[in-house]
Amino acid sequence: MVTTRPAAEPALLTAAVELGTFILRRARKGDLPHILALLADDQLGATRESADDLAPYERAFDAIDADPAHLLVVGELDGEVVATFQLSYLPGLSRKGSWRAQIEAVRVSGKLRGQGVGALMIEWAIGQARERGCSLVQLTTDKSRAAAHRFYERLGFVASHEGMKLTL
Repeated sequence: MVTTRPAAEPALLTAAVELGTFILRRARKGDLPHILALLADDQLGATRESADDLAPYERAFDAIDADPAHLLVVGELDGEVVATFQLSYLPGLSRKGSWRAQIEAVRVSGKLRGQGVGALMIEWAIGQARERGCSLVQLTTDKSRAAAHRFYERLGFVASHEGMKLTL
């Protein structure tokens, strides 16, 4: 009996970085443990994320993956998942009924920070938002993440609004 693997989806982006070849691709469910490790690898995520029970993450992954308005992306370096983010498209009535792109959960492995990987990911996401006809790209970043604020400002983002959250 001959079995064939489904053809791999094409890379969304391929770029040379100091440590090798960086590839952005659509996330697969098998990437969840690696994504969770990236999300938990800081002072905020360490208290929010846990790989003890993958079921809620798998349900969320299935919902994201099934909805064409959402894309969960991972970045690989030599086959290892080293980065992730989610890109979502939101319709709205404001700004003359324009669409927005929301970038969420951006994480880059510590060994790759400062090598331009984060900029590659965000610039790719901005390009996708333009192609989709969005008039605005938005994201949130915790007030305690000063380095992230500087990073996004270097890419042209402006802290124009005060974000509010209510934990349920």
